[in-house]
Amino acid sequence: MFDLDNTLYPADSTIYDDIGHRMTAYIARALDIDAMDALDLRERYYHAYGATVVGLMTHHGVSGADFMADVHDVTVHDVGPNEALNTLIRALPGRRIVFTNGARDYAHRIVALIGLADAFERIVSLEDVGFSPKPNDAAFAKMFDLCEIDPHRAVMFEDHPKNLATAARLGMGTVLVGPQAQDQGADFGLCAPNLETALKAMRPPH
Repeated sequence: MFDLDNTLYPADSTIYDDIGHRMTAYIARALDIDAMDALDLRERYYHAYGATVVGLMTHHGVSGADFMADVHDVTVHDVGPNEALNTLIRALPGRRIVFTNGARDYAHRIVALIGLADAFERIVSLEDVGFSPKPNDAAFAKMFDLCEIDPHRAVMFEDHPKNLATAARLGMGTVLVGPQAQDQGADFGLCAPNLETALKAMRPPH
């Protein structure tokens, strides 16, 4: 089970920052507030709900579908295939699934851009779990049901420790990837600065 943003592509990409800027701009327009207040609301709803869109839907009647389509309409110019990583992913035994808080169309577009459209059985997006985002238990429960997953036989690769905390509590193996892994090493089964390093560390010795 793979997260998408800052996990399947490098954390130094500008994609996530671009999405964040579009979120702030959308909130400012939709609620007729200035950019600083919009940024504050964006962050508060993210920390309260796991995804900004949930707070906007709950408190302001914002269309989740419209928000997701708008903020994920980013130009991607710094992400492409990593053949070494892609080979490692394709060599993994068992099923491979993407589980993201991002939008469905966006997730499929990014997975195609990095050359892995044929590598995953399924992409589970925020829309697919009824706008109940990670790290909520309900998001994982819906994903397990959709994909017929036994969490005790699954591993989650993810860059957000709070999402992995839920995964671990529900019985999944956990791998933290990204620059923050160095500071969180004691909390997860494996930590690595990027996904390629993590997958190499998991390969059995020859």
